Amino acid sequence: MHLNTFIVKRAVPAPKIESFERYLFIGPHPDDIEIGAGATIAKLIAAGKTVTFLICTDGRYGLDFAPKGTTPEALIDIRKEESIRAAETLGVRDVRFLGLSDGGQYDPKDLLSGMLRVIGDVQPDIIFAPDPFVSSECHPDHLNTGRAAMNAAFLAPFGEITRLHGAKRAPVRAIALYMTAKPNRYVKTLGYSEKQTEAILCHASQFPKDSDEFRQTKLYLTVRERSFGLRAFRIKAEGFRVLGITAMHCLPEAGE
Repeated sequence: MHLNTFIVKRAVPAPKIESFERYLFIGPHPDDIEIGAGATIAKLIAAGKTVTFLICTDGRYGLDFAPKGTTPEALIDIRKEESIRAAETLGVRDVRFLGLSDGGQYDPKDLLSGMLRVIGDVQPDIIFAPDPFVSSECHPDHLNTGRAAMNAAFLAPFGEITRLHGAKRAPVRAIALYMTAKPNRYVKTLGYSEKQTEAILCHASQFPKDSDEFRQTKLYLTVRERSFGLRAFRIKAEGFRVLGITAMHCLPEAGE
């Protein structure tokens, strides 16, 4: 780490995730939030925090494990119901849906405007979304959602701008990126991993309990929470790339 980067990070530390009260978790598809941050969400709910989910696309093309003959249109309703059950498993009662088409079949401007309207309604202190700068990520919905969420987090406090999107301003103070290769904040999750697993299994059209996909996902999450746990000097943890307001603009060292 260069000296200038070290100094900047000490002067402008990433906010602590558990210091906030109102949280908005944004997922590209049904199931992404639970995979990316399910144990953290269970812990936040147990601590009495207010948590809302926003799912951007309808997941209509995830047909691999859906019942034979299921159409993309029918899968939309199945995945919405699974999302609500998964959220309830974690203790979340407020689930919003933008209803954009899976597979990047939408205008990114509609994605940003939809996010800003929900943000204005929910008034979160911090927003969570997938990291769009992971070099291996190829899914357009993950890339689009992460970029839009970062833009929305920065723009949300500016009322003149949010009104152009038909949205109210919101005093967002930070964004936390999940599914990241560069975490700078960790949440201790010992005792909450089981809730995450239960929530993922609610997405039965994507993760049948006896499928290789579920076993591989569970193995990956086990390895990830142990690896992040070691970095955080804990047994288990989830990691996030957190940017506060100051780090969101004209501070390139915050991205190192």
